[in-house]
Amino acid sequence: MTKAFKGHIALFAAQVIYALNYSIAKGLMPEFMGPMSIVFYRIIGAGILFWMLSLFVKTQTVEKKDLIRMAWLALFGVVINQIFFIYGLSITTPINSSIIMISNPIMVFIFTLFLLKERITLTKLSGLAMAITGAILILRYKGNFEVGSDTIVGDVMTLINSASWAIFIVMVKPIMQKYNTVTAMRWMFLFGSIYILPIGINFASDTNWSAFTPQAFYAIGFVIIATTFFAYLLNIYGLETLSANTVSAYIYLQPFLASLIAIMLGKDALTPTKVFSGILIILGLYLVNKKTKKIES
Repeated sequence: MTKAFKGHIALFAAQVIYALNYSIAKGLMPEFMGPMSIVFYRIIGAGILFWMLSLFVKTQTVEKKDLIRMAWLALFGVVINQIFFIYGLSITTPINSSIIMISNPIMVFIFTLFLLKERITLTKLSGLAMAITGAILILRYKGNFEVGSDTIVGDVMTLINSASWAIFIVMVKPIMQKYNTVTAMRWMFLFGSIYILPIGINFASDTNWSAFTPQAFYAIGFVIIATTFFAYLLNIYGLETLSANTVSAYIYLQPFLASLIAIMLGKDALTPTKVFSGILIILGLYLVNKKTKKIES
């Protein structure tokens, strides 16, 4: 099994986590926790887990110039994107958030074109178009996408989150070619924890843990351990061998996987539209990755 194939498996697993996260995180707000409290515990909790993991995994010494770069990357990839995603999700709908996040791979394509001078091929553009079409087809039948006065602020915040994550995915690639996943993540989450501490400590201290139900404890545990710790590990591991465009394009699997999970739980039905959408998304991902396969394997 090549490292590139392992990277694809890691990215697939991350999308399963994200597909579950929209509803789980939304269920915490506002009854149990506010958005900033969730962000605070996500970053601090995952930061602790990454440093604990580094006690058992070989890490590398990071050069001073790279530490400065990681500090900047932590702003985009850990703090800004998480704050705007959670706040956005709290004042918009999960369906709006899912559809807006489709913009992320498009932004990554644009950033790689202008920042990394990467050549965008017709094959990649065709794959991107197919994946977008498949994702929109599924999301269209999952709920009503409505941009209005009630959701516009949350929708804009979700879009900012998408742009911040796109910048991170593109700019962190050179770091991941130099350092292993745990080395990079422990430092970026340390910087992220430093940033979020003065911003979120007051919000977090107001959390009424005695009011939490078992389901709420499960939800915050999932958000910290799965959506943050494991999902970041999986995404960054994938980025070590795969291109930023490939990593971001995997986001189109989220609505398809969410539908599959709902079908397995008996909450949805398999339809020809969903099958066709899944085929489009998978073919699209194949085309997005096809051009760079030799370099990444």
